[in-house]
Amino acid sequence: MLSLFLFLLLFLFLLLLLFLFLLLSPVTLTLTQSSSPMPQHFDHEKLHVYQDAIRFVEWTERILKTLPKSSAAHNQLDRASISIALNIAEGNGKFTATDRCRFLDIARGSALECAACLDVLVARQQITPADADNGKATLLQIVSMLVGLVRAISSSRTHEETAQYEAGGGRKHDCDEEQEQEYE
Repeated sequence: MLSLFLFLLLFLFLLLLLFLFLLLSPVTLTLTQSSSPMPQHFDHEKLHVYQDAIRFVEWTERILKTLPKSSAAHNQLDRASISIALNIAEGNGKFTATDRCRFLDIARGSALECAACLDVLVARQQITPADADNGKATLLQIVSMLVGLVRAISSSRTHEETAQYEAGGGRKHDCDEEQEQEYE
């Protein structure tokens, strides 16, 4: 009888230790690069523009690792790239078209700011023009999708005509053609 009592007491003690171990042990979450996309829990995560913005943040991180953290361009590119994704998410959660468009406009401005940061880094010879072109290709897709979303959300807003961009940094627009005709 005493041995059964000691056995039960020992068993309960071990159960208590196991419970405490599970309760107090730290849970570690590891982030791994996987080929599958992240699970989508929120509506903004389904947007292609948001997914591209997240990919741009990942791409930017590889560039930022090569730059000194004390550099103003490092800080600005880091903050502006993150701002794209954050403003898309926040804007998508707004209920009125005006609020949505305001945040999407801010995201668009941040994307353009990132393009300017890449230009500064090329001018300072901290990245190659090829690296900048890779980043700008993604930024161009992001800006185009943001403009399309704003147009789809708010038909009452006045929109400027679509500009045509050329490779090599040149921008061809209707007013450029008018100026060329004036000089001829």
